[in-house]
Amino acid sequence: MLAKIYRPAPSAMQSGKAKSTVWLLEFDADVARRLDPLMGWSGSADTNGQVRMTFETREEAIAFAQRQNLPFQVTEPHEEKRVIKAYADNFAYGRKRPWTH
Repeated sequence: MLAKIYRPAPSAMQSGKAKSTVWLLEFDADVARRLDPLMGWSGSADTNGQVRMTFETREEAIAFAQRQNLPFQVTEPHEEKRVIKAYADNFAYGRKRPWTH
């Protein structure tokens, strides 16, 4: 039972930084999911797949996994490059492409 520690990416509908500072601890599935023959729902006997724990920092998540003697894997987040733009840059003297309509 491997625990994955990572910081989730924002959703496609999210442009801000909200909820992108928390770290998650999730477990990999030990047993494959199976289909219920009557309803068609997928299910599993492994309840650890339902566990999602949040932590403020990466170190807190690692310390928790070590205290519980859980094997874990840490995935570092991809830091995005932010380009700060202003409307006034459209009319700047040193603009690389001329602004026309």
